[in-house]
Amino acid sequence: MTHFRPQSELETHDVTNQPPPLEDINLYDGDAALVNAVSKNGGRDHNGHLSIYGEALGRAETAQWAREAHQNPPKLKSFDRYGHRLDEVEFHPTYHQLMALGLSSGYASIAWTAKSAGHLAHAAMVYLQAGTEPGVGCPMTMTYAAVPALRHEPALADEWGPRIISGQYDPRFIPASEKTGATIGMAMTEKQGGSDIRANATRATPIGNDEYELVGHKWFCSAPMCDAFLTLAQTDAGVTCFLVPRWRPDGSRNQFHIMRLKDKMGDRSNASSEIEYHGAWAKRLGDEGRGVRTIIDMVQHTRLDCIAGSAGGMRAATREAIWHTAHRSAFQKKLIDQPAMAMVLADLALETEAATALAMRIAHAFDKMKDDPTEAAFMRLATPIAKYWICKRQPGVVYEALECHGGAGFVEEGPMPRLFRQSPLNAIWEGSGNVIALDILRALAREPDSLAAVRSEIMTARGNNHALDQHIDRLDDWFKPGALNESTARAFAETMAVALSAAALLKTAPDFVVDAYIDARLGEHAHIYGGHPVDNADKIIDRARPA
Repeated sequence: MTHFRPQSELETHDVTNQPPPLEDINLYDGDAALVNAVSKNGGRDHNGHLSIYGEALGRAETAQWAREAHQNPPKLKSFDRYGHRLDEVEFHPTYHQLMALGLSSGYASIAWTAKSAGHLAHAAMVYLQAGTEPGVGCPMTMTYAAVPALRHEPALADEWGPRIISGQYDPRFIPASEKTGATIGMAMTEKQGGSDIRANATRATPIGNDEYELVGHKWFCSAPMCDAFLTLAQTDAGVTCFLVPRWRPDGSRNQFHIMRLKDKMGDRSNASSEIEYHGAWAKRLGDEGRGVRTIIDMVQHTRLDCIAGSAGGMRAATREAIWHTAHRSAFQKKLIDQPAMAMVLADLALETEAATALAMRIAHAFDKMKDDPTEAAFMRLATPIAKYWICKRQPGVVYEALECHGGAGFVEEGPMPRLFRQSPLNAIWEGSGNVIALDILRALAREPDSLAAVRSEIMTARGNNHALDQHIDRLDDWFKPGALNESTARAFAETMAVALSAAALLKTAPDFVVDAYIDARLGEHAHIYGGHPVDNADKIIDRARPA
C-alpha cells in the first residue's frame, strides 16, 4: 500500500507536536505482556503464528478496514425489488475483509485443530482482534464456541464441525452444504425474560426424526447472517436447545425472519437483530428439557472470549495512550515524562497486564480441562470470576486512556471513541454483573471442587508479597456463616479476582510489575487510575510501550 506524506507546512501554520499514526506495527511482537503470558502458559509453539496475525492486524491497511467497517454499519434487506422475502444483511466490503482475515488465520478453528494450547492461541487472537475492529469478533467467537455444544449431538457435530474448522470464510447466502466454511450464531433471550431464559415462550413442535418447527421471537439474535443458530425453545419436556439453519433441507429459505437490526452504541460493524420464527425448521441438539445444560457449554467458551477481548481492548487503549503521550509535548516536556501522566499510564499498564495474565491463565485451563480434573474445576469457577472483574474494568481503563489524549481522544477520526463505545459490551454479553455473580454462587454450591481448585491456585502466590499474603488470609472470612450471599456476591468476586490476577502475574511478569500491581490494588489504593504513586513507573511504561 503506497503511503503519501500529508502536507505539514500550511499557509497559516506548521503542523507540529502531533504523534505519527500508530500503524504498520506488529501487535503481538510489540506486546511483552501477551508474549510472556502465552509462552508461560504453554503456547510458545504458537508464537510464529500469532506474530503473523499480529503483523496483519497492525497494518495501516487493516486499520483503515476497521475504520470503514465501523463507520458503515450493516443494513437489513428484507425484500428484493419484486417483493420476495430475503431476510439478508448487507455489509461493507471491509467487514468481509476482516472476517476473511480472522477465519483464515484460525480464529474459530485453531482451538480445535492445534496439537496443543489451541484455546490459548485462540484467546490470544481474540485479544489481538479486539484492538482493531472488535465487532467482527462476535460471529467468529460464536462459531468457535458452538463446537462443544454441537458435540451433544454427534450427527450434527459431524455435519457442521468440518465447516467450522475449515478456516475458510464464505459469505455467500446459500445452503451451508454448498459452502467452503460456515459461521454459527446464537439466539436465546426474549423480550419477557432477558437473562431468565427459562421464561422463553418460543414453542417447538416435533415433526419426526429429531426435527421440529419453531414458532416465536428472539429479542437478541447475534450475527443473523450466520449459516445456523443455536437457539432455545419450549417442548413438553421444558427448555430445549435446537440448531436452526438459514436454509431448509429441501434448499428453500427457512422461516427465520429478521424483524429489524439493533441500532447499538458499539459493536457497530456487527449485525445484532430481533427475529421471529414462523414455523422454522430445526434439529434438536441435546436432550429435551436440557437446553440450558446444552447451551452452557457454548456460553462458557464465549465467556473466555469476553475475558480475552476485554483484556485486548484495555491493551489497545493503553497502547494508544502511551503512543500519544510519548509524541506530544506540553510545557516544554513530553507528556509521558510528566509525573502526573506517568502515574496514570503506569496504572493503566498494570491493570492491562494483570488482565492479560489472568485471561491467558484461564485459556490454559480450557486447554487442560479434558485431561486434568483440577484444571477443569479451576476453569468452571475462575471463568465467571475473571469475566465479572476484567470486563468491568475495561470501560474505566479505556476512558482514562481516552482522557490522556485530551480533546483529540474525543474526535471520531481516531480510534478512542470506537474503543470506548465497545468497552461496556463484554460485561453485558453472556451475563451482566449480577448474573455472573449469581453464577459464581451456584458454582460454589454445586461444584465445591471448583473452589478448592481456585483456592489452591491462589495459595501458590503466598510468600511473595506481604500485602498479598494478608489479602489471601482475609479470603477465608468469606466462608464464615452468613458472609457469602446474593448481596455480597459481587464483593466476593472482586476480592477473588484480584488474588487470581496477582497469582497469574507472578507466573508471567517481572517482579517490579507484580509488586506495583499488588501495592496499587491491595495497599492504600486510590479509586481513580493514577491517584496512587506507582513504583518503577518508567519501567512499567517502557514494558507496555508499543514497539
